[in-house]
Amino acid sequence: MKVGSLLILPGDGIGPEVMDEVCRIIDWFESKKNIKFEKTFDLVGGAAFDKHGVPLSDETLSKANEVDAILLGAVGGPKYDKLDFLLKPERGLLKLRKELDLYSNLRPAQCFDALSEYSSLKPEIVSGLDIMIIRELSSGSYFGEPRGIKEDPNGERYAINTTYYSEQEIKRVARSAFEIASKRTGKVCSMEKANVMEVGVLWREVVQAIRDKEFPDIELTHMYADAGAMQLVRWPKQFDVIVTDNLFGDILSDCAAMLTGSLGMLPSASLGKKNANGKLKAMYEPVHGSAPDISGKGLANPIACILSFSMALRYTFDLKKEADLLDKSVERVLHSGIRTADLLQKKDKKPASTREVCNEIIRELDTTI
Repeated sequence: MKVGSLLILPGDGIGPEVMDEVCRIIDWFESKKNIKFEKTFDLVGGAAFDKHGVPLSDETLSKANEVDAILLGAVGGPKYDKLDFLLKPERGLLKLRKELDLYSNLRPAQCFDALSEYSSLKPEIVSGLDIMIIRELSSGSYFGEPRGIKEDPNGERYAINTTYYSEQEIKRVARSAFEIASKRTGKVCSMEKANVMEVGVLWREVVQAIRDKEFPDIELTHMYADAGAMQLVRWPKQFDVIVTDNLFGDILSDCAAMLTGSLGMLPSASLGKKNANGKLKAMYEPVHGSAPDISGKGLANPIACILSFSMALRYTFDLKKEADLLDKSVERVLHSGIRTADLLQKKDKKPASTREVCNEIIRELDTTI
């Protein structure tokens, strides 16, 4: 049964090796569950710059527009640090998000019971944690104009960035948050800085109006983003779905990420509108970076990338049963004690390699047949 098309962009650093393991998981579903994907592979980030002189070629962007979903590994590395700003590997990622109009970034932060002791917080605070941060992704401070570093008439340099949001941009990410919350516990906390920023005032008004008019059964609260950061490390389980803007979402989601014990565990999804096939246009990627210092050594944790594919099964291809199957297989492997080095403490046994972790996940999947 063909369910849709995938563009696979391994990227840089550890991206290719963790994506290799994801492809093995995809192969398992294709061979054991008769779920067929039309797969295309291409380059992004530093790998694309090395071949094409740009971090995202027009041909790759065209392919991205044609498929149902994109799987991305990681981009960047120190060898590209001196490139012009517009040629840096990360600009390829930003261009994909912008050109595909991927406006809703889903960042789950889940702390598996088997890993609660690895969090920087006490186990009783994070054990069982399962929150979803939804970050507006296509507007705000990262895209607003005017921007740049300039010089005034006296020769003094200054920098400017513009935080811009239209009502429509706020409405659509608010709807995304409420729709996801309706499938969870029905609770949303919206975070902004309405006390000092006009953008925050508009954000709060629009989110509240969408809730009142379209999602009256959802419990909505509002919180200033700085207070939200404090509450995330004080009592994170008070939250279920958090919705916020691009800049605050970037910061808050990284804060929440470390509650789980390792960035190597966290997937993400960037969602857009439904395409002509009725599929939710999206790009899925791990939260972690390219980690060039461990690239090619078999040390990378593949779980975040594997769970990113699970999110693709769930949100783009509407295969909830298969996504649950993969998630539970990952959880059982973690419970068994099989870990990469980022999830081990000194007292623990020898770490498993990237390949060995995936082998164990496939073995768990095999037990479900």
